[in-house]
Amino acid sequence: MRIRFWGVRGSLPAPPTSAQIKSKIFAILERLTPEDLAGPDSRERFLSGLPPWLFGTVGGNTPCVTVNQDNSPATLVFDAGSGIREMGISLSGETPKPSQYHLFFSHFHWDHLQGLPFFGPAYDPAVAVDFYSPSRELENFLQGQMSPPYFPVTMDTMGAKKTFHRLSGKITLLGMDVSFKKVNHPGGCYCYRVDDGKHRFIYSTDTELSPADFEKTRENVSFFTGADLLVMDCQYTLGEAIEKYNWGHSAFSLAVDFAANWGIRQMVLFHHDPSYNDRKLFNILQSARWYTERMNIKNVELALAMEGMEILL
Repeated sequence: MRIRFWGVRGSLPAPPTSAQIKSKIFAILERLTPEDLAGPDSRERFLSGLPPWLFGTVGGNTPCVTVNQDNSPATLVFDAGSGIREMGISLSGETPKPSQYHLFFSHFHWDHLQGLPFFGPAYDPAVAVDFYSPSRELENFLQGQMSPPYFPVTMDTMGAKKTFHRLSGKITLLGMDVSFKKVNHPGGCYCYRVDDGKHRFIYSTDTELSPADFEKTRENVSFFTGADLLVMDCQYTLGEAIEKYNWGHSAFSLAVDFAANWGIRQMVLFHHDPSYNDRKLFNILQSARWYTERMNIKNVELALAMEGMEILL
């Protein structure tokens, strides 16, 4: 099972500004010494020794995450934020390129569907796109955003074979079981679990954790226990989560507690605040790791969601 990240921001896209890029260049130059420029090896060592917030970027696109099995002609896609555009371009250039996309929506806030009109494979008659949601309004919501005055091109112009599926329970696709569970978010939202019989992956964006999520109910135990990887909304610090109660997002410390509570092996911090630059996001990751040590939480590995990142289970 291969998980790839194409969009990791929440709320709206946040491309790096020129000021942020200049700040990174200045910070790199401050670290540079004549010895670092002596030759190819020293330059390589210098670059590899830079902190991750300087060497590269977290990315500014809104949520899109893919899951697939190697050599599969189809791909599971979770959400159609602005990251789906890059995903479509990239996967269309692969050999073999996917001939079918199974696109699951967590919910229909703009940041989770705004990339759909720019999803290139959806205009290819040789491709099939299957849309999934527990909502009975799935097709109406997608058609609605691609209609005047919101967008000049309707979904009817998408040449791919389109099929809309209302989810009512677990389904099996590409040898993987996909199930869903409602989470706490204004207007409603669903998290998804993918199980290939060997590994379990959970995608839980736009989730405001509550005490009920920690309870050892039969449903919670069955859905969450022992997942290998959790992609989790960690948009806030604890202070922000208290200040923005009922906004529908979680503090990174609560998410760490949640992963520990359910014996989840690895958690990726996701749905980054659009106002945070790369340095602040990596500081949040460092704070989350410090929190695990301070609270004596064992066996939970933490990572920061970044565009282009791949995880193989």
